[in-house]
Amino acid sequence: MFNLFKKDPVKALDKQYRQLLEEAQQLQRNGDIKGYALKTQEAEDVLKQIEALENRSDGSKSPER
Repeated sequence: MFNLFKKDPVKALDKQYRQLLEEAQQLQRNGDIKGYALKTQEAEDVLKQIEALENRSDGSKSPER
């Protein structure tokens, strides 16, 4: 019942991931390839965090019958 008010960390990270990709795209369009590479790496790091959280939550769920 109290999980209703908890924020989902995956949603927050997904929002951050999408924002980083958008920023990377803008940097690429402006010709800043080094900045693009750095933003893309940041986005990949966030994606790894998302995958880790999803894997951890999948492992903690009990199998449905």
